Amino acid sequence: MAAILSVRDLVKRYDDGFEALSGVSLEIEQGEILALLGPNGAGKTTLISTICGITEGTSGSVTVGGHDIVTGYREARRMIGLVPQEINLEPFERVINTVRFSRGLFGKPKDDAFLEKTLRQLSLWDKKDSRIMELSGGMKRRVLIAKALSHEPEVLFLDEPSAGVDVELRKDMWEIVAGLKASGTTIILTTHYIEEAEAIADRIGVIAKGELLLVEEKQALMTRMGQKQLQIDLTEPVSKLPSTLAGYDLDIAADGMAVIYSYDTRSERTGITGLLADLSKAGMVMRDLQTKQSSLEDIFVGLVAEDAA
Repeated sequence: MAAILSVRDLVKRYDDGFEALSGVSLEIEQGEILALLGPNGAGKTTLISTICGITEGTSGSVTVGGHDIVTGYREARRMIGLVPQEINLEPFERVINTVRFSRGLFGKPKDDAFLEKTLRQLSLWDKKDSRIMELSGGMKRRVLIAKALSHEPEVLFLDEPSAGVDVELRKDMWEIVAGLKASGTTIILTTHYIEEAEAIADRIGVIAKGELLLVEEKQALMTRMGQKQLQIDLTEPVSKLPSTLAGYDLDIAADGMAVIYSYDTRSERTGITGLLADLSKAGMVMRDLQTKQSSLEDIFVGLVAEDAA
């Protein structure tokens, strides 16, 4: 599938010498969801702002649908919808007029049928005549999404879309994003909620200190970098491991009632059979077994920690 968004060697350097983006290259295919993860100050919002033409890159290039964001700004920008982090809406305006105005800004003809469909999709239709100031924070965030979709963009940026909303509304957002993907919209989201990325993204990008550390298909990333842990519950507590178990990657649980074995899922041999035999030889009696797979959060924390080291 062809890339709808292409970023090549993008650098953003400020006058004081601070480099917010350091040679970022990225290609995003049409109809996919990419989650961009990174700590505060990593460059996520700067990358989105540069792609959307809000700030200008120092060097490098960005094309959207084949249109350069500098030389073909209008054509590129028409293809983009942006939902910013900050809720910046006219408080006295009504919802329907807010989205109509956004559509008109991009030169789109009046189409109330399309706007009705969009507002219904976002559970906003019954609020269409409400003033923005009368809405809850979650509903205001939905209005931001409606504004971003009003001109029928092919690429949608969601910058922390569920920041400050409750868990139930966050899950509603996930359903909205899934519906947009089904309609063919390409979605790039930044998020602090790693379970959000794990739930809805096709690919994961990790950015830190302005550098893109990796971009990889979610499941492949979790398989490649994930570890499994085997928790072996014991009948009697232990305070120290015998020397015969020194060759295993073992930790003792805080209460001493279990040992935890970490192993690589890609290895041909896990070593579990030998471990269980050696535990028995050491006089440690097993009561139960439990396994745990590394989460995306575990992988993300590990990557960022490595980059900071």
